[in-house]
Amino acid sequence: MPALSMDVQFASALAGLPSAAEFRRWARKALRVDAEIALRIVDEEEGRALNRDYRGKDYATNVLTFPLTEEPYLMGDIVLCAPVVLREALEQNKAPSAHFAHLTVHGVLHLHGYDHETEPQAELMEALETEIVMKLGYSDPYKEHA
Repeated sequence: MPALSMDVQFASALAGLPSAAEFRRWARKALRVDAEIALRIVDEEEGRALNRDYRGKDYATNVLTFPLTEEPYLMGDIVLCAPVVLREALEQNKAPSAHFAHLTVHGVLHLHGYDHETEPQAELMEALETEIVMKLGYSDPYKEHA
């Protein structure tokens, strides 16, 4: 199993977020090579500012990924916007932990270079996410949840 050095930063005022150990477990499951990752959990204001400054989109999004290097090991930052993730979990009728797990896996796959800009890329990335999330014990993140 690849080695993971992961700094989990809680910059959100929300209570009841997953633990640093849970985020590390989820990230580790998506790793294919050794990695050094900073994962930051933010509130809406910081999430919106980062999305605006780095992507030109003036709203908070669920996950942002900033790959730094893939050689000689994976290095990068992942930002999860807690209020957005929790809102989406509620709207999609998912357990918050399942949605946080899915988006952590999603972010790690982005660090690996996977993307979803085209249909074939999206299909591949979604298949990998589904496989990993289900190995973590959660249901298919792309199925409707009643």
